[in-house]
Amino acid sequence: MSDRIFGGIGLVLALIYAWQAAIIQESFLTDTVGPKMFPFIIAAMMGLSSIYFLLKPDPEPHWPHAGRLAEIGLAALVLAAYAELLPVAGFLISTAIAATYLTWRLGSKIIESLIIGVGTSVGIYVIFRLVLGLSLARGPFGF
Repeated sequence: MSDRIFGGIGLVLALIYAWQAAIIQESFLTDTVGPKMFPFIIAAMMGLSSIYFLLKPDPEPHWPHAGRLAEIGLAALVLAAYAELLPVAGFLISTAIAATYLTWRLGSKIIESLIIGVGTSVGIYVIFRLVLGLSLARGPFGF
């Protein structure tokens, strides 16, 4: 039953997405495809996938216990907090905190998680900012 609920919600979201794509204002300086085509493709793929879930659901899945669901919810809250903290604390600090927490919850010891979190943050910063020259959120220390 959960696949059918998921498929129904997905189909409604796909229809809303297509409706919103249809009301995009196009300027006269667009290419032949226009800005509406990509959202229509996403809506079509989402709609087809949702119809598949409605017509051919899997057997009833084994859902995690309440404690595990709470842990998944907390991980989602950490990612939302990461998005809010990013402009304030900067990329390095925010990413180190989020990566440390998530690797700890995935089973690493706290010291290992701290090393992995800081290493991930610094490694991504070096690749994206110093090697590729991309702009990342600057923190209170200016980097």
